[in-house]
Amino acid sequence: MTTTRRFTNEQIDRLLRPKSVAVIGASDRHGALGCTLLNNLVQYKFAGDIYPVNPKRDELQGLKVYHSVNELPQGVDCAVLAIPRPFVLDTVRDLAKNGCGAVVIYAAGFSEAGEEGAKDQAELARIAAEAGMIVEGPNCLGCTNYVEGIPLTFVETNMKQPGPGQRAVGIASQSGALAAVLATTLHPRGCYVSTSVSTGNEAASGVEDYVEWLIDDPATNVIAMYVENFRRPAAFVAAARRAREAGKPIVMLHPGKSSKAQESAATHTGAMAGDYALMKAKLTREGVIFADTLEELADIATIAVTCPSLPGANMAVLGESGALRGLAFDLAEDVGLDLVDLNDENSPKIRAVLPDFVPVSNPTDITAIGLSEPEIYTNLLVALLEDDRIGSVVASIIQSDPITSKIKFPPIQKAIETSSGSKPLVFAGVDEGANVPQDYIDNLAAAGIPYFRSTERAYRAIARLADLAKRDLADRSGDPIALPALADEHGVIPEYKAKKLLAEAVSFPISQFAPTADEAATAAEAIGFPVVMKAQAAALGHKSDAGGVILNLKTADEVKAAFDKMYANVAAYNASIKLDGVLVEKMGKMGVEMIVGAKSDPEWGPVVLAGFGGVTAEILKDVKLFTPDLGVEQVKEGLLKLKQAPLLTGWRGAPALDVDALAALIVKVGQVMTGNPTIREIDLNPVIIHPAGEGVVALDALMLVD
Repeated sequence: MTTTRRFTNEQIDRLLRPKSVAVIGASDRHGALGCTLLNNLVQYKFAGDIYPVNPKRDELQGLKVYHSVNELPQGVDCAVLAIPRPFVLDTVRDLAKNGCGAVVIYAAGFSEAGEEGAKDQAELARIAAEAGMIVEGPNCLGCTNYVEGIPLTFVETNMKQPGPGQRAVGIASQSGALAAVLATTLHPRGCYVSTSVSTGNEAASGVEDYVEWLIDDPATNVIAMYVENFRRPAAFVAAARRAREAGKPIVMLHPGKSSKAQESAATHTGAMAGDYALMKAKLTREGVIFADTLEELADIATIAVTCPSLPGANMAVLGESGALRGLAFDLAEDVGLDLVDLNDENSPKIRAVLPDFVPVSNPTDITAIGLSEPEIYTNLLVALLEDDRIGSVVASIIQSDPITSKIKFPPIQKAIETSSGSKPLVFAGVDEGANVPQDYIDNLAAAGIPYFRSTERAYRAIARLADLAKRDLADRSGDPIALPALADEHGVIPEYKAKKLLAEAVSFPISQFAPTADEAATAAEAIGFPVVMKAQAAALGHKSDAGGVILNLKTADEVKAAFDKMYANVAAYNASIKLDGVLVEKMGKMGVEMIVGAKSDPEWGPVVLAGFGGVTAEILKDVKLFTPDLGVEQVKEGLLKLKQAPLLTGWRGAPALDVDALAALIVKVGQVMTGNPTIREIDLNPVIIHPAGEGVVALDALMLVD
């Protein structure tokens, strides 16, 4: 897994902070890509040298035009190719010979267009690597450095430039359209963008390369991303960790939740721990914040970049309506937001700023008194902002019209300027169609208060950010557990071998492998009746489907009869499956069935899956993924968020179950995965969890080893 950076910041500077730009395919034809690009550079007064290239022009916009790439001065920082696809490869070759530092390729028709296009894209990558040249694209929208006024894009650009000290969002997106849409969405909210890069097909540079640059960029405070496919996952994990350490939140939109699990998965775990889920578990662990929609991506980025700090757990709401108060309770529960309990007895400072007829509550309903006494907005919000129990504050406001806005907006803005607290205050309108002058929205943003026309969208964005505050990102894992005997094993490892290999980390029932009926009977007598018999073969992943499990055998004769019956069952199920023998195992007391397993991805690395198991595991999928660096307490917290978690804590008089032992098993499996890189999958299903203090036992085991 490659985690090192491919490019230095100085190399990427030649793309994102160029001192000279060549426009290949420059034009004066309205609508042509080379025309819009050149217009952007001239209109926004690019401070460096501009070298238009067009074989049929001598002058464009007062600039000397070069007739070919070979006429360009040596060592141009960046060349933007606004030319048809058939001319791209030769042009890139010529630019590489010229010492050009970076190339932007707009043209499509490469890897997304079939075998020939993929071959040409590979050649682009080869040329770039050989020349040490940055290539953005192909099939991209270009990039824009808003801070320094460098629009290398064919989109008509609104160059809203952040000034010194103004916080800004950096955008890295595989979709050029979404990069442009996100910038267009943020600007009217009073938010700034530092630099936006669309990576397209990523022939020779990818989102992880630009994220590394944005982490070091002093003008970037928040990183927003749209990613469909990570080509260097381990490198991005390393970048995400560095962003977290640098205090720069990464907000990401990544489609793929609905994709099917890999068909090659050999186990329940492999089927359920699909690519998207595995990716999200890994990146969530590194502090990445996931958005479900494009709107949510913009909303989360808005709060993260506007507020002086990120929302913490426990939200407080200032409201103006009893009806809206009831709706707020429902919405907060729906999106997973905790509303801190505030009342007259536990909140004297809040009580002191409210009229006698308004009780302290959360949400607080101040009625319409704010229209006649607008200072109540300032006083109540300051009290909320300075309350240490509260992680974020929302002003849920009826805006109506410019006259009402003039009454309410200034005292709300004054609250953040008056308060000594540092927690975020979010303005959430409840009447989306209200006519609110843009100046008020801009003034709020300048004061560090993000503005939302929709309360629901504000709540959802706050919930995503508050979830980050709840995460315990410390590494609590123990030492890896190496399995020396694994060196001789490859492919699917059947149950009897898997249990022997995993015995150091997992508790199994007493069992013996038996290749004949007589040996099975002898094993059963040694173990003690009753016993269960299970068919054993690498090709028999789900034994119960083939009649390969027979329970509650009480005598040696029953064991011998069951042996013959089992071989007949499996032969009838699939005559090609040849059994190694059977596993005879002590029958144990039953309990709640769980599943614990693990999957190791070649790029993302290992992840552990746990949840409610048994034969319905793949149907209900009430499971969670855990990274193998988690400790027991962190794993317990995740287990208690399962949908059926009440079954673990004592449901309808049933005893509480041994969640500690289950969490410890999950941690052990993670240690096994980190200690044995050749293990691709482990599946323990079912794992029986007994009452608290009585432990867990895995009844079945399967492994897949490279």
